[in-house]
Amino acid sequence: MKINDRNAVKEFLVKKVLRNPDRDKDTDISKQLSQIGRDRITKPLIYVGTSTCAIAAGAQKTHDAIAKYLTDSHHDVDLVKGGCVGFCKAEPLVDVQLPGKARISFGNIKADMVPELLDEILNNHVPTDMVLGQYRSAVHQPWDNVYFLDELDFNKHQKKILMANCGIIDPVSVSEYIARGGYQAFADTITRYTPSQVCDLVEESMLAGRGGGAYIAGKKWKISLNTVSDQKYFVCNAVESDPGSYMNRVIMESDPHQLIEAILIASYAIGASKAFIFTRREFPLAIERLNQALKEADEYGVLGHNIFDSGVNIDIVVKEGARAFVCGEETALNNSIEGKRAMPVSKPPFPAIKGLWNKPTIVNNLETIINVPMIMKNGPDWFKGIGNEKSKGTKLFTLSGKVKNYGTIEVEMGISFRDIVYKIGGGIKDKQDFKAIILGINSGSYVTEKTLDTLVDFDALKQIGSALGSGACVVVDKNSCMLDLAKFFTRFFKNESCGKCIPCREGTARMLEIVETATRKPEKENSFQTLERFKGIMQLKGMADVMKDTSLCSLGKSAPNAILNTLANFKSEFDAHVFERKCPAGVCRDLKTYTIDVDMCTGCTACFKKCPVDAIIGTPRQPHFIVQDKCIACNACYEVCKFNAVLVE
Repeated sequence: MKINDRNAVKEFLVKKVLRNPDRDKDTDISKQLSQIGRDRITKPLIYVGTSTCAIAAGAQKTHDAIAKYLTDSHHDVDLVKGGCVGFCKAEPLVDVQLPGKARISFGNIKADMVPELLDEILNNHVPTDMVLGQYRSAVHQPWDNVYFLDELDFNKHQKKILMANCGIIDPVSVSEYIARGGYQAFADTITRYTPSQVCDLVEESMLAGRGGGAYIAGKKWKISLNTVSDQKYFVCNAVESDPGSYMNRVIMESDPHQLIEAILIASYAIGASKAFIFTRREFPLAIERLNQALKEADEYGVLGHNIFDSGVNIDIVVKEGARAFVCGEETALNNSIEGKRAMPVSKPPFPAIKGLWNKPTIVNNLETIINVPMIMKNGPDWFKGIGNEKSKGTKLFTLSGKVKNYGTIEVEMGISFRDIVYKIGGGIKDKQDFKAIILGINSGSYVTEKTLDTLVDFDALKQIGSALGSGACVVVDKNSCMLDLAKFFTRFFKNESCGKCIPCREGTARMLEIVETATRKPEKENSFQTLERFKGIMQLKGMADVMKDTSLCSLGKSAPNAILNTLANFKSEFDAHVFERKCPAGVCRDLKTYTIDVDMCTGCTACFKKCPVDAIIGTPRQPHFIVQDKCIACNACYEVCKFNAVLVE
């Protein structure tokens, strides 16, 4: 095979897929590929979404129930464990495709619902109370009176490019991935372009880093490419330790071969012969599927030694790391890979010049590089046609919190956050009022009602003092306490600080101490203690500025953001905690005061028996009282009282 003959490479991949000797040699190759890719089937096919989120919702039990049903009924059906389609609210999801008919999806299918579902659908009848929708198809007959999935509110405002295969294909089947066009972009890249040309194309596409920095990926690659070294490395950052963010996990579990192809192209572009996928050991399913996909890719000859007889060698290793948030910083991540303590290193030199084992190393966020195969396949102009003027492509979010529809979503750059909340998310649960979007703990920024029309755009977010961050998109309503959330974020940063630099190590601890005093009742507080409390609160802004200016890495620089943004956007709520010692949302337990209405109390002693600290006194059939000095605000008395006699202020 000639390395400059891309048709020979493609033919090589096709032959690998068709190597099954049982296949009909007289059948047209395109039809065989269509069968392998499951576009055309000869017997019923059932997909069960078995990603981590689906398993948590009971998908494994659903899968086992389907397998038992098929065994007991002697049906000849292909049963496949799929990935996550993104609509977590509808998990467990079961897709059924009958020969000649469009694929149809059923939502919230528990194990006990399986017999009824399969009795109906395998006999060509759709149980309307279970159906979610059907997929559009140019070659399959649609079901009558069934919505198309792209008509659902959750889907019709999305633009699925990176997630196009997620929940659709068998995630670990390399033959199905290749039959659907997988690894063709890498074949084209390695046969048509030099590494320098690949960097040029990626730079021309204006692909910007999705980790928050928004640096143009192609420019970053060129730094390593142009650095002379006998060894170079590529690292995919898939740590995703930001609470509320699970897009990377979805990709790794649902379409691992696409990630492998992206890493192969990126490694080739910078001249790296070894690449690492650095992820959390708390993602066991993602790690299992990645390793299985790597093994199959190696067997098919798309990675390893002398790929396609080109002389190019690229090995990919899955590196399991701890959940440590600091590993999201590239120098700390590199230290962890080397077996050292995950602590950041001052820059310059940057890892692109001196990274792993002092060799040129490119570290890219998973969401950034997953775009690369499609850029190489469709061209930079295609990618620049998606998004708006300055921010190109799509963005993944984990939409969660107080919205009706939740899950992993992919939207085109330029959509507004209002559309994400009210069109994709379906609005706020329980008809509550919107309060804010927490846009990634790393940025610690809020999108409020005043800024809800802000676009998903790097520059637009900078104008409101925010950033895209990790992709966590947590919606909170009026019943949420913003100071309590700020306290949570500050405690998170304190616990995740590596302790190397003083501003972060001491600053996070001191800021947490100050915020905690504002969210609890004074215990015999004298005038001196009151003065100290107000003094600490007045120091918050200055302390935050010092941390931002002097911390070694982005963890310390972004740690004060939650408090600063609470002060900027919810100052009245902050002041209520500080000056009035009240939580307007009624969330902060330590600021609650419990009393008993003597006119309503019947002396039933239910609260007396339930109190864990003996803070309630009284005699049977007489009004009871709460001793405030003993009360720990556990809410037990309020929950047990049947006469509405316990009051909470």
